[in-house]
Amino acid sequence: MTRPDLIIHSAQLWTPEATAATALAVERDRITAVGGDEVLALACESTEVIDAAGAAVLPGFHDAHIHAQAGGLGLRGCDLDAEHSVEGYGRLIREHAAQSDAEWVVGAGWFGDAFPGGMPTRHLLDEMVPDRPAVLTSHDAHGVWVNSRALELAGITRETPDPAAGRILRDENGEPTGMLLDAAGELVTRLIPPHGPEDLRAALLSAQERLFSLGVTAWHDAILGSYLTLPDCLPSYLETLADGSLRARVTGSMWWPPAAGVGYLSEMLSRIDSAREAGFAVRSVKIMQDGICENCTAALIEPYCGVQPETRGDSVIAPDDLCTIAAALDAAGLSVHFHGVGDRAVRECLDAIEFARERNGVGERHQIAHLDVVDPADLPRFAALGVTANLQPLWARNDQEILERKFPLIGENRARYHFPFGSLHRAGAHLAMGSDWPVTSPDPLWGLHTACTRTAPAADVHALNTESHMPAQPHERLDVETALRAYTLGPAEVSGTAHDMGSLEVGKLADLVMLTGPIGEPEGFDAVRVARTVLGGKTVYRR
Repeated sequence: MTRPDLIIHSAQLWTPEATAATALAVERDRITAVGGDEVLALACESTEVIDAAGAAVLPGFHDAHIHAQAGGLGLRGCDLDAEHSVEGYGRLIREHAAQSDAEWVVGAGWFGDAFPGGMPTRHLLDEMVPDRPAVLTSHDAHGVWVNSRALELAGITRETPDPAAGRILRDENGEPTGMLLDAAGELVTRLIPPHGPEDLRAALLSAQERLFSLGVTAWHDAILGSYLTLPDCLPSYLETLADGSLRARVTGSMWWPPAAGVGYLSEMLSRIDSAREAGFAVRSVKIMQDGICENCTAALIEPYCGVQPETRGDSVIAPDDLCTIAAALDAAGLSVHFHGVGDRAVRECLDAIEFARERNGVGERHQIAHLDVVDPADLPRFAALGVTANLQPLWARNDQEILERKFPLIGENRARYHFPFGSLHRAGAHLAMGSDWPVTSPDPLWGLHTACTRTAPAADVHALNTESHMPAQPHERLDVETALRAYTLGPAEVSGTAHDMGSLEVGKLADLVMLTGPIGEPEGFDAVRVARTVLGGKTVYRR
């Protein structure tokens, strides 16, 4: 006879589907019963009994695309996320510089729309940090803002050519402005003194506590490797896995460097084997195929609007090479986690997967993250090829940066297919959701609110304009059940862990989150917070 350690009753259970069940029981780290009043009758003297009082109880949230260590470094460093203005950024940067005796001032989290013309300059940063090099990465991690001292140390002048897959912004006289896009940022970031192992470990564990407080019990780290100012997080994962301090359920994608060619495959397989031997079961590879629309590095089928000379953005890897790489990884039993923002990049990723399917037959479940713009002709290909659409829901709203910078560049027709969540769902695509933290907030309730309403959460400091609270492309909204599935079971399925997590079922791990109230209409996500997070039957966060 079962003797539950924990029973939660009088709950609004989502499994993640809506259900009539109101109670569940947990023994050790597994769910042993799901049902009604009969579950409560299983309680014994040693059972912890929690009355949910009608509040929603869900599977633990599973973030399908995150950079946890980077998020933790932001929490512990010059974090600009709490502000959205030049004045606010200046205050935070000056305060951090005054409190830090580090050789470099390093931080992240600024938004381009806070600056005149959409981009900051070295002259402005020189005023804030005049005495040492300073490097501030944009919230989307595709732009690096540096001061004059950092440019000087990197040897960047008007004669410095743009590197592959990157761009040095220049003024009307050809001088570097202090903005380095994508791979150009590495000209400076490679000079930053590296974080010590203890700093990186502390950052990862700080991130874990933050995510537990938001109901996140599992995540997929989208880059195991070094990228711009982000140090390699794999050593921290291996260390915390070995000593048991990493309690969350974590998977990750090994980073494929943009400059690496087809011949890099053997080294990639060796890196993955080493990670597996050390205890991290890596099953996927991250490939970045383009940049972002806001700086015209996302790869589009038709040219950007109003940009001279005509540009369609950059394919980081030549399409033929991408096909070869994807097929080789698929044949090796690895899935590919593509970054695809523009409609051409998305098509190139789908073409690569189709090539792999034709060569290898039915293989791994691959995924494409971000999907800012998808050509309507490509929507059915997700289901046909078994490709997961990895969505970042908090982006799908009318923020000032989107309205003033992005939409004028992509044009009215493409803007109609901006983050086409609903269209992908109706076309049968498998969905998973993630935050891309520290690009944006890791709060799943905020993301779910935006996925279902296409508006910004009321408390989001980055929702500056009235339009942020008006539905963006309302035909692309998701229903509550579909959105919940995409933030719980969907990521588990694409990570290969659905046998153990992602839903409230007998036999699965007791990873769950209890909210402060029920979920009703889509707007309900903005009215509740996390009351308790349970991991393997143990409470790891209580409000």
